[in-house]
Amino acid sequence: MLRFYIIFSLFLHSCVAVHKTPAAAAAVPTKKWLTLNGQEPAVVARGGFSGLFPESSASANALAISTSSSGLTMLCNLQMTNDGVGLCLPDIRLDNSTTISTLFPKGQKTYKVNGQDLKGWFALDYSADTIFSNVSLVQNILSRPSIFDGQMPISAVEDVLGTKPPKFWLSVQYDSFYTEHKLSAAEYLKTLRFRRINFISSPEIAFLKTIGMDVGSANTKLIFEFKDPEAIEPTTNKKYSELLLNLAAIKAFASGVLVPKDYIWPLDSANYLKPATTFVADAHKAGLEVYASGFANDLRTSFNYSYDPSAEYLQFVDNDQFSVDGFVTDFPPTASQAISCLSHQKGNLPKANHALVITHNGASGDYPGCTDLAYQKAVDDGADVIDCSVQMSKDGITFCHDSADLTASTNAMTTFMSRATSVPEIQPTNGIFSFDLTWAEIQSLKPQIQSPFLTKGGFQRNPLNKNAGKFMTLAVFLEFSKAKAVTGVLINIQNAAYLASKKGLGIVDSVKSAVTKSTLDKQLTQKVLIQSDDSSVLSGFPGVPPFTRVLTIGKEIGDAPKPSVDEIKKHAEAVNLMRSSLVTTSESFATGKTNVVEEMHKGNVSVYVSVLRNEYLSIAFDYFSDPTVELATFIAGNGVDGVVTEFPATATRYLRSPCSDLNKEQPYAILPAEAGALLSVAAKEAQPPVSAPNPPLDPKDVIDPPLPPVANIVSANATGEASQHASGTIATSANLGLSLLAILVLGLLFAAE
Repeated sequence: MLRFYIIFSLFLHSCVAVHKTPAAAAAVPTKKWLTLNGQEPAVVARGGFSGLFPESSASANALAISTSSSGLTMLCNLQMTNDGVGLCLPDIRLDNSTTISTLFPKGQKTYKVNGQDLKGWFALDYSADTIFSNVSLVQNILSRPSIFDGQMPISAVEDVLGTKPPKFWLSVQYDSFYTEHKLSAAEYLKTLRFRRINFISSPEIAFLKTIGMDVGSANTKLIFEFKDPEAIEPTTNKKYSELLLNLAAIKAFASGVLVPKDYIWPLDSANYLKPATTFVADAHKAGLEVYASGFANDLRTSFNYSYDPSAEYLQFVDNDQFSVDGFVTDFPPTASQAISCLSHQKGNLPKANHALVITHNGASGDYPGCTDLAYQKAVDDGADVIDCSVQMSKDGITFCHDSADLTASTNAMTTFMSRATSVPEIQPTNGIFSFDLTWAEIQSLKPQIQSPFLTKGGFQRNPLNKNAGKFMTLAVFLEFSKAKAVTGVLINIQNAAYLASKKGLGIVDSVKSAVTKSTLDKQLTQKVLIQSDDSSVLSGFPGVPPFTRVLTIGKEIGDAPKPSVDEIKKHAEAVNLMRSSLVTTSESFATGKTNVVEEMHKGNVSVYVSVLRNEYLSIAFDYFSDPTVELATFIAGNGVDGVVTEFPATATRYLRSPCSDLNKEQPYAILPAEAGALLSVAAKEAQPPVSAPNPPLDPKDVIDPPLPPVANIVSANATGEASQHASGTIATSANLGLSLLAILVLGLLFAAE
């Protein structure tokens, strides 16, 4: 146990978000809030940092305090043992959050709770000594870390109060049930004398009225909790939706209300935001504070938030209509940074860091990649550099598309299935490739938004716009970038050797021609980044402004020895690296940090990291399932020169925040995660196996053979019929190559979206 707390204290020392001294806070201008009293919204940690550790464990409470804003409120859900001791546990049944079912397999019982029969293990069937001596906590949400299960004891209410949180909130959910079984939450609170209890909430009116006289001198706020609108309040036997109509009556016994967030910003059946209700305005008019619940970084919510949890918090506090008075959340650092760092960013604020925000197929998290809508969204979101991965049509038109294979991001499979071929030089699976279709045929296709976590976790992106937008030629893309005055463009050149030798298409010359015609090569205002995984392609472009040559290293590396960096410098001024080449991970835990960025910088080579996404499935637990913390880790922690992202709005919001400048005094700062710190808290036997380190970058990995000359191949006719030459792979075997399995899988994907 001593070892655990020593390790945990080290983890707290390297935590990712900290509040600073009152002196620093005084130096920052006060923000104006539309809360009831005009003060900053409160952050209420449900069971401490329950998004990582088991709810109300000592670890969850300590981490919440150390990573959140200075006015944090700690919430404990009260359960009671048969000898009247108060426990902090998430539910009246203990089997989903503790080890009790394995220790007492015959202890399952059925009780009627609020008119419903509930089966499980209940605290009131056990003494406090039995529970404290035998039972430990587990994480009760399966998507969260399980390696801490069975290692942490259950906390009594007094234990949590003993951590001296800035504020304390006691949630009493089941007073009528406990009263029925000869236990009294009110009497238990009297034994505590309400000391250091700032808030007491309950969904039961009778309980709040009972303790109302006792809390007067203790300066404790009473909060009435609304449940589902159709649920019945036990005292009045009325639906909560009926009680909603008379907020003035609630003011008679409570100073505030706690409501599910949908009471304020409801969602339609497609999971998009509906207009806000008048609930906050009505409650404020009645003199009631409003606290919203149901916030967590790893829960699916409205598509309007683009999987960015900070965007959801801002929706509730940073609008022109109202602000809630506080959040109840499982991830208190994210709420803290939204309030202290990311709110009130009006206008085009300057960035606090030099790192570039580079798109990956435009804002492809919100619209089909490489379409006019994705690029416009990227510009609106403040991206510095918009990108075009150049592909070529059969008739030699260069256009922007993520891959030469059109099957994943268009409806090509249903329209041009007969053109399916196998091209092992490009990918191991069959596809319908751009160089086998004319530009007119490509223009007839519908774009399809790519949802990389649809199959794994059911995370769909912006379904209302899944087929929106039009693809751009490279020439139109370059003119668009000039008109929008973006900081720069990134032109990614793929498959140059194959296109030249097998298809007679000179993609390098086509790109050079397009850049020349756009006159971007004759100015120094906008950057022109030329990217490729082929060093011979990059050698064909000048290494002087406005050009910056970027070498893509598409394999995981753990080191960048000087000979390799020297070889890179012959061809490029920057590299684009995988996230795992900078921070290694195992089973969603960050395990270590490499020195690759430092080694590249010693050689005067800039480093971009890719690809960053907002879906929590792509984000290590160490980053708190929060894309903003991941950005801080790569930018402030690793010192990268740019981030390649499908959600530029999230990156821009972070970089425009004063909290991203760690050299500036702020009341709160978003610090990088310390790789390995979170994992070290778990018992050794629970940790995932140690992976072998990534290999160092070898100079041979950088050197590519010279590009072959462009072959003189007869092009296809206007009908799209293949020409008679060696590279035209149109045999019947091509059709047979698109297997039935692939057809079924892709068909299911289309059906799902």
